[in-house]
Amino acid sequence: MTLRNRFTIISSLSFGVVSIITFMIIFIAYYDSTKISYFDRLKNTALISAIYYLEKDELPKTMHSQIKKEYNHLIQNRQVAVYNQNNAVTFGMNLDDENITPEYISKARTDGKVQFMADNNFYYGIYYPDNQGNFVVFVKSSSDSFSSQIIRLLIIMLSVLAVGLLIIYLLSRYLSKIVYKPVSDVIRRINSVDNTDISQAITSTHTHDEIDELIRSYNRLLGRIGENMLLQQNFINYVSHEFKTPLAAISGNLEVFAQKERSPQEYQQVAEEVLENVYEIESILNNLLLMSGLSKIENPHQPFRIDEIIWKVHEKLQNHRHRNHATISVKLEVTNASLLEYHGNETLLYLAVYNIVENALKYSEDNPVIIRIYEKGGHLAVDVQDFGVGIDPEDLLKITETFYRGKNVGAVKGSGIGLSLSESILRHHDIGMTIQSELGKGTLVSLIFDRDLT
Repeated sequence: MTLRNRFTIISSLSFGVVSIITFMIIFIAYYDSTKISYFDRLKNTALISAIYYLEKDELPKTMHSQIKKEYNHLIQNRQVAVYNQNNAVTFGMNLDDENITPEYISKARTDGKVQFMADNNFYYGIYYPDNQGNFVVFVKSSSDSFSSQIIRLLIIMLSVLAVGLLIIYLLSRYLSKIVYKPVSDVIRRINSVDNTDISQAITSTHTHDEIDELIRSYNRLLGRIGENMLLQQNFINYVSHEFKTPLAAISGNLEVFAQKERSPQEYQQVAEEVLENVYEIESILNNLLLMSGLSKIENPHQPFRIDEIIWKVHEKLQNHRHRNHATISVKLEVTNASLLEYHGNETLLYLAVYNIVENALKYSEDNPVIIRIYEKGGHLAVDVQDFGVGIDPEDLLKITETFYRGKNVGAVKGSGIGLSLSESILRHHDIGMTIQSELGKGTLVSLIFDRDLT
C-alpha cells in the first residue's frame, strides 16, 4: 500500500470515527431532551385535567370555562384518567389501560409524580389532593410523533455522515497528492540518477522540512558510496602502479646482476636495493591492510604517553639511513604532565604520527623539522612544522584523500596512503587534525588531543 493510499484511508477512518462519536452524542442529547419535552407537556396536561375535573365545584363558571377551553386544546390525541383513593377511575376515558398498574398509581401517590414509556405510549401521572379526596391523574399520549422525529434525525445524520465520508475521502486524495508530491519528485529524481555516476546528487526542494532533510541525507550517503566506489575503482590501478616500480627495480637488478659474476660489494649493493624495494612493497601492503580494517578496530582503553610516542618516532626517523639530511627537533613545552597521558591504541597512533613526521621529512628539502608539544585551551597539542616545498591550495583540499598526491611532489616516492591513514586513525581516536601550508615556505600539521572524548 502506498503512503498516499494509507494517508487517505487513515484520514477517512479518523473522520468517520470522530463523526460517529459526535453524532452519537448529538443523538443521545436530542433523544433525552425531546423525551423530557414530551413528559413536560404531559405534566401540564395532567395538571389542567385535574383542575378541569376536580375543581369544577370550587371555581367560578367563567374561569372554569376558560380552563375547559384550554383543556380541550391540550387533550387532543391524549387520554386522561383520574383515579380515586380506591384506584378506581372516576373521570376520563382511559378506563382499561393495563400499563397503568396499581404499582405506578402507588408510586405517584408516594413520589408526587411518575413517568414511563410502554407500548409506544408516553405516560405521566401526578398526585392531586382535593376536598373530594386524594386523586391520581394519569395522561397517556402516543409516541408516534416522537419516534418519527428520532427516525428523521437518524436519516439526516446518516446521510450527513455518508456525504461527509465521501467528501473527506476525495479531499484526502487531493491533499495527499499535494503533500506527497515532494516524495514523488524525490523518487523520480532518484530513478533518473545515472547509474554510471552514483555519487550524482539530487537537487534540494528548499522546503526546509523532513523531505529536504531526506534529500540531504541521501546526497551525503551517495557521496560516501561514490567515494568508496571510486576508491575501489582506483584500487587496482593504484596497486598495479605502485607495485610495478619496486617490482621492476627488483627484477631489473636481478636480471642485470645474473649476467656475470659480481664482487661481494656489488652483491651487497644489489641486495640492499632489492631489500629496500621489498620493504616499500611491504609498507604499502601494511598500510592498505590497516586502512581496510581500521573501522573494525574497537577503541581500546589503554593508557600511554604521547611524548613517548613522539620520541620513538624521532628516534626511528632520525636514525633512518635512507632519510635526507633534514634534522628533527622536539620541543616539549608542557608543564602539566597529566595532559601527556592518553587512552587508545598506541600502535596505531604511533603509525599516524610516524606518517605525518615522515611526510614532513620527505618534503622539507633538507630544512629542519620541528615537533612542538604544548598546551592549548586546556588540551594537549602537537605541531609538526617543516619549511619545505609546501602544498598548493588546490591540493590542500584533497591532501587527506586516499591515493591522492600533490602536483609538486617531484621525484619523492610516496603512495598517497600515509596522510589518509593518519587522518583515519586520528579521527578514530577523536583527535583533531588541521593542515596549513604555503607553497615554498612549508607546512604545519596541528593535532589537538581532546581528553573529554576519550
